[in-house]
Amino acid sequence: MANAKTAQKILTAYMALLGEHDYNDVTLSRLAETADVSLATVRENFASRADLIAGFASMIDQQVLDERDPEMAGQPARDRLFDVLMTRLDKLEPYKAGLKTLTAAVRADPALALELNSVAVRSQTWMLTAAGIDFNGVRARLMSQGLAISFAKVLCSWLDDADPGLARTMAKLDRELDKGEDWLGRISRAEKFACKLQALGCRLQKAGDRWRQRRRSDWAEDDMAAGTNPGMGSGVPGDGEAAPAV
Repeated sequence: MANAKTAQKILTAYMALLGEHDYNDVTLSRLAETADVSLATVRENFASRADLIAGFASMIDQQVLDERDPEMAGQPARDRLFDVLMTRLDKLEPYKAGLKTLTAAVRADPALALELNSVAVRSQTWMLTAAGIDFNGVRARLMSQGLAISFAKVLCSWLDDADPGLARTMAKLDRELDKGEDWLGRISRAEKFACKLQALGCRLQKAGDRWRQRRRSDWAEDDMAAGTNPGMGSGVPGDGEAAPAV
């Protein structure tokens, strides 16, 4: 396996080519030539173009994680996430032209969009972790997927934002995080409602169990009373009017 420096060299060349050519025109052979490595080396590191994109996303993830600001630890979760995502955009800046080409390809190819969704979700899971926002289970997957969709919208605004201060991009990110907070609030309310329903179901089940237990006790008492009723017989021949059939 080639070292990380070689892999980064290939990824940088790939994004540079995307900045100059259409997505489908950036072949693996052209990439090997541009990166000044053998085709075998490209294959050793990245088996497909989807692997190249996943590798690029992973490289950006690592750069963002390396620059976590410890001073943000005491800030609200929303502010921490805002800072992390703006740092991600800073790391993407050198590859803006290539990302425009890639975004156009994703819009034109639903299959590619579906394939890369898992890459985006994985990256946003790390962004949430970088912001100190950790969840498990279904809620974690929903959060990562929701943030991947929101960041894709922010990215589109960023690609067209010529302002060095990125005022429009930051405003878009603010709005998307507002929507995310509202969405998470709905999830929290739904979870609380589901918990209440579950608790109610448990209480009803216990009440039903107690009712059935009382009914069985009542039936047992009735059976015992019936067994000692002279009119019904005691089960011994000659006792009362009835005898058991044999």
